[in-house]
Amino acid sequence: MNSIEKAMNKLAQAASPVVAGEQPFTRQEHTPTGQSAEAVLVGTDAMERSMQQRTKRTITLDLERLQQRGLLVPDTQRSRIREEYRHIKRPLLMNAAGKGATVAEYANLIMVTSANPGEGKTFTASNLALSIATERDRTVLLVDADLVRPSVNKLLDFEAETGLVDYLIEDDLKLSDVLLKTNIPSLTILPAGSLHHLSTELLGSGNMRALVQEMSKRYSDRIVIFDTPPLLATSEASILASLVGQVVMVVESEKTRQSQVKEALALVDSNTIVGFVLNKIRGPLTDYYYGSGYGYGYGYGSGSGYGYGSGYGYGYGYGHSSQQ
Repeated sequence: MNSIEKAMNKLAQAASPVVAGEQPFTRQEHTPTGQSAEAVLVGTDAMERSMQQRTKRTITLDLERLQQRGLLVPDTQRSRIREEYRHIKRPLLMNAAGKGATVAEYANLIMVTSANPGEGKTFTASNLALSIATERDRTVLLVDADLVRPSVNKLLDFEAETGLVDYLIEDDLKLSDVLLKTNIPSLTILPAGSLHHLSTELLGSGNMRALVQEMSKRYSDRIVIFDTPPLLATSEASILASLVGQVVMVVESEKTRQSQVKEALALVDSNTIVGFVLNKIRGPLTDYYYGSGYGYGYGYGSGSGYGYGSGYGYGYGYGHSSQQ
């Protein structure tokens, strides 16, 4: 028996019989030379998944509904909340440009968090991103980094099957595969993606560190806003705080205790620029007021002295009455 006959016998022995009632796969006659039908089928499935992902990369936000929810939209007329976010974003942008009182690495990466759940961090992060998106020379990437309880998609009312988690665990995904462009030209969104039981480990991985570095340096005009879990509720938030240059702490008016804010801030590196936003203020509010205690409004600084003055959280700031 020559070598050709031996090879044919081995091929015949390895072939699987067709199960009764099933039709054999017959796409092999259309396959490229040297490529099996199964390989082409797998490749076709991958192409179909890629095409499905591409069709979902652009979303249309319902601007009228967002405005009804108290969110800023491009055509919003002059209003109290628009003015508040103009004041809130200005020092953030100055720091990102390296023109603030404190210079920090990765200052264009801004984490929005709180001490406890329900203080309004997602509302604040989304409005901050929407406000910065109106800047002429800035683009914004809003990242839902609350992998345990993602909320950006619910607040902005869109659906996305893949996102940050999928990018971190699937080597074949590119960042462009999970980013969502919106009908607001300067705003892009990175959803949280699939739920995963190792969310803390994923955020602490080398892939995540490489991602945030790429986000910071790839586009010089981009500001990245991370909506993150509350600092006292999960371990993920403190990990994320070590990756960004600025932290915005949302404090719920008349509810969050000073001790809770102190405990949360102890989890943030002392060299990180930290600011405060007082949320859910009820009753009249003047444009400027001097806060005291634990950061009424917001103040920026680093180290142990937070805010423009001395002590813990002194400075002037702004608040809004959102219930989100």
